[in-house]
Amino acid sequence: SDHMGSGLIGKTLGSIGLGNIGAEVFRVAAPLGMRFIAHDPYIDPAVAREVGVELTDLETVFRESDFLTLNVPLSDETRHLANAERLKLMKPSAYLINTSRGPVVDPAALALALESGIIAGAGLDVFEPEPPAADDPLLQMENVILTPHALCWTDQCFAGIGAQDLEHVFAVKHGEPPLALANPEVADGPVFKARLASYRARFGAQST
Repeated sequence: SDHMGSGLIGKTLGSIGLGNIGAEVFRVAAPLGMRFIAHDPYIDPAVAREVGVELTDLETVFRESDFLTLNVPLSDETRHLANAERLKLMKPSAYLINTSRGPVVDPAALALALESGIIAGAGLDVFEPEPPAADDPLLQMENVILTPHALCWTDQCFAGIGAQDLEHVFAVKHGEPPLALANPEVADGPVFKARLASYRARFGAQST
């Protein structure tokens, strides 16, 4: 029984973050018959409806998720977001999955939660620090699956990243704002608009 897996049908999949990656997690999991919940104070509710996700508060996602995935950038707001207090909210049968950034999780709190049975297990592609120290307790635990910040190590993934980069470059060349601005307020500034207008006049509008 120690090696028996956990079924997914009827279980709750939660995400902190519902941006491009968070939403894609739910699209991939759509055939699995799970309940979807997420917390993201910045997301358009239309995105949640499109992927069939119930938006809720942060504590509820920690408390009700059977599998909790972290899909947020690292910032002052998200550093050690998964701390001792929030990990204690999770079910003892729950699993934490972090593929975002290592410092989003407090590693000492996670090690204690795993060792003491506060949660059942974890899957980590990222660490604090990276690489982890040789004596990091997470490396010795049997209820943790670790990968070396592998991201999405496929030919299609990296081809897609390159293709998207080119789309952004050509959009700007033809006087259009790039599709994924980290600071979208810049697009409304007069200097940025003037620069795009000069490119549009020089190179013409992008054909559809």
